[in-house]
Amino acid sequence: MYYEVFEVNGLLNKLVPRQQIATIYELVLTELWERGIRGIITDLDNTLVSAKTPLATPELIKWLDELQRLGFKVVVLSNNGEARVSKFAAPLGIPFVYGARKPQHAAFRRALAILELEPEQVVVLGDQLLTDVLGGNRFGLYTVLVQPIAVAEEGLFTRVNRQIEKLVRRFHKNAW
Repeated sequence: MYYEVFEVNGLLNKLVPRQQIATIYELVLTELWERGIRGIITDLDNTLVSAKTPLATPELIKWLDELQRLGFKVVVLSNNGEARVSKFAAPLGIPFVYGARKPQHAAFRRALAILELEPEQVVVLGDQLLTDVLGGNRFGLYTVLVQPIAVAEEGLFTRVNRQIEKLVRRFHKNAW
């Protein structure tokens, strides 16, 4: 019995982000740099733009330019298909991994290889506990949960994930 409880708690702890912010623009980039962070693995839909927004907004382009100016490397890691992710990332010159199947290790391993950085040098930005946060925490990355941009535009699987996230938040009510 104790073993089962420990295992459940261990998994649930992997669903707790290191940091929570409303938008990517709240991320204090200089603090991350001082902490030794040199790379950012970011989700696409509902983290950078809404799921229905095909291209980067002017505000996002400015933010990405600031990342580059400061010396950060960036890779987009998305469970979406190649058409969606490449249409967004290619014009920006940002490397990407599509069909990532997050939270699987292989996707995060590929993103780290693209960045050419160690896990302790990388932050993961994402809007979902079950994909972005779980995958990043399992790989030893610094995880930042971003509030989703447009929940109304989400697909079926994401809506199911959101319901599970509500249960996890109740369980971890003191951690938020």
